[in-house]
Amino acid sequence: MSEFRLAFPACVVAGKHRLTAEDIVLLRKHTFPEGIRTSDHVVVMLALNSSCPEKCSEWNTFFVEQLAGFIVDYTYPQGSLDEINVAWIMRMFTTDGVVNSALELELILHVMELSAYVPDELRALALDQLRLALSEDIGGYRLTRATDRRSITRQDVDYVMRILRSVSEGGIIGVSPVEYGVLQRIEAATQPGANHQRWGEIMAAVELRDFAEPRRSRWLRIIDEEPVVEVAVA
Repeated sequence: MSEFRLAFPACVVAGKHRLTAEDIVLLRKHTFPEGIRTSDHVVVMLALNSSCPEKCSEWNTFFVEQLAGFIVDYTYPQGSLDEINVAWIMRMFTTDGVVNSALELELILHVMELSAYVPDELRALALDQLRLALSEDIGGYRLTRATDRRSITRQDVDYVMRILRSVSEGGIIGVSPVEYGVLQRIEAATQPGANHQRWGEIMAAVELRDFAEPRRSRWLRIIDEEPVVEVAVA
């Protein structure tokens, strides 16, 4: 594992129990004066997020907006995603397919909203967080659910449509086989009679795409940077 040492003031902030709005001002001024622009900046953000047990609400917004902007706008292909981006996102923010925190899940969702193109695998990953919450009671989405019932609620419907809105048009939701498979597993994990009415409407609107989406294959290239290394805070 590559060792990464934090410079001032990030090293001081990382040693605190609570990350405050004043700390974010310091980070903006001294550590990220132009925002998150390099893979080293990403490592610093992840180190800070993991090292401070308590965080102010301003941190959540800063974390999501800055990292999502970097992933979409400052990595190749700019303004979009490809399967290499998705593999990197999965490596950095999931464990065996589970997004462990609500904040990291919100980051992934925001990345999807900003991107002009989202690979099927990323939508499937996001959808599977609902299945994990329902059937295994784990993951970042479970932490945000208002109930632990094994049925689809209005909150779950809104979550699913946030993911599928970009592929929904004219009353049809066009999905790939991998996304369709996750939706079926979600259905199997629920108590059908107790599901929200809108869930049935969503499933009725789902259609398998009969065309191949363009692949944006490439070698990993984060602009002028090496791939992000794992974090080791000194």
